[in-house]
This record gives sequence, structure tokens and C-alpha cells, in this order.
Amino acid sequence: MITDVHLLVNPRSGQGRTAAVALRALRHLRASGASATVLVGRDEADSLALARRAVAAGTGALVACGGDGVVNTALQAVAGTDTPFGVIPAGTGNDHARMLGVPRHDPVSAAQVVLDGVVRPIDLGRVGDRWFGTAFAGGFDALVTERTNRMKWPRGKLRYNLATLVELARLRPLDYVLELDGREVSTQAILVAVGNGQTYGGGMRICPDAVPDDGLFDVTVIGPARRDQIVRLLPTLYPGTHVQHSQVTTYRASRVHLSTPGVTGYADGERFAELPVTCECVPLAAKSLVPS
Repeated sequence: MITDVHLLVNPRSGQGRTAAVALRALRHLRASGASATVLVGRDEADSLALARRAVAAGTGALVACGGDGVVNTALQAVAGTDTPFGVIPAGTGNDHARMLGVPRHDPVSAAQVVLDGVVRPIDLGRVGDRWFGTAFAGGFDALVTERTNRMKWPRGKLRYNLATLVELARLRPLDYVLELDGREVSTQAILVAVGNGQTYGGGMRICPDAVPDDGLFDVTVIGPARRDQIVRLLPTLYPGTHVQHSQVTTYRASRVHLSTPGVTGYADGERFAELPVTCECVPLAAKSLVPS
């Protein structure tokens, strides 16, 4: 049982719900006999500095409370170390929690996973010196996320849906060059996703067969399609049946170089880098706490 926990909290995620979720998790951890220290940074850089300090000091676990963004911050601190990370989900997407099987709607149960769960080493993706856990978005999906983040209204998933409609109106295929473990593929596409986990965007199974500890990315490419075809295809992203459509091609590779003009890539819902980028799958780079 882990008895020394540092809880990295982003109180701004989850439309303000995170503070209440963190308090419930914190009470359960302490009532169960664990020493729990709360970390709240002034901004992302400060949060990362606090997380790295806790890892360097030898915390038993670094636990991210909030959405996938704060989990991504925690990954930057624990990657390549022996410190396990846990998740108390409180965001709108919570795809790391989905990937790890952590309860998404019960902070007490999620906190119990931290206390008596098992350590499961998982792969991480790396772009330059930044790590990601779920998936890297490098096409229409990234453009939607970029627009969503610029919008102030509406809140939650409605904002994402509205951003999707706006980008659909502007939709056009882009010219991509992919290098998959040295094999070059030139293609037109509207979406390219590089998945370490199966889902992004709050449960869309963009890479439905991805396994986060097999040393490989699953790469999903959606080729040119009419707007009406895309409208019919989008709902199939949630069950993952889009891979059965003729416009969709999938690959597996440990190293993916992705190039197209005018797109900024996102991973774990966070703005990462303008393309071209190279995504490298680093085997068993982090230790996650999952249900026993």
C-alpha cells in the first residue's frame, strides 16, 4: 500500500468541479492512513516544477487530479523514473483514466486505486522533449481542438461540438508525408492520429486496437471524403467502427514522422508543436497505478 502521496491539482479543469473532487479524494487518502500533500501551481510551468520537486524528493506516488492536461503535466515529471503516477479524474475528457481503467465518476474509488492498486508500466509517446500518454492529433482533430481552446462559449462538450461544425465548413484534405519506421507514405488526408491509447476527445476510440504497453503506436488516417461522408463517419469514432470504412487506413509503428503544412499538433488535449513532428514510442517509460 502506498502511504506517501503528492496530489497535483488543477482547480481550473472540469468546469470548476475539480476542487470538490480533490477534497473528497484527499479526505479518503488521509482517512486511510496515507500522508497526502496537495500541489497547486500558479500556472502549468509552476505545477510542473512542483511535481518534479516531489518526484525528486522520493514521493511514493504522484497523483494528478483534474483533466488530461494535468495528467500530461504529471507525465513530464515521472517519465523515466521509478515513481508511479495515479489519476483522480475530474476533467471533461478523462481519457487517461479510460486507458488505465480508473473509475471516472467516483473520486473515492479512484483514490482507492492509488492506495491499493497495482503498478502497470506503460509506454509513452515523445515529441522532442515532451511526453504524451493517449494520442497525438495532427489533422482535422487538432484544428477542432485549437478552435475549441480559442472559444469562450459555450462550455464543456457543446463548445467542442460547435468547433467541429465550424471546422467542417472549412474542411479540405491536406497533403501528408508519413514516415513509419522508415517507410514513407505520401497521402491526402483530413485526419491523422498517432495513438498510444485508444481514445481521445472524451471517449472517441480513434485507435480502437491500441495497447499502451506493446511498444508500438497505432496510427489512424482518414483520407479525403465529402462533408456528408465525414458527418456520417464522426459518430462511429466513439465505438471505434470507423476503421471499417473505406476512407480509413491504419498502421502500426514505433516511430512516426508526420508532415503537413499549417497544422499545430495536440496531444493529451494540449498544444504540442507545429508539424512536421516526430512521435517516438518509448517502451514502458512510466509506471501507472491501475485497479488490482
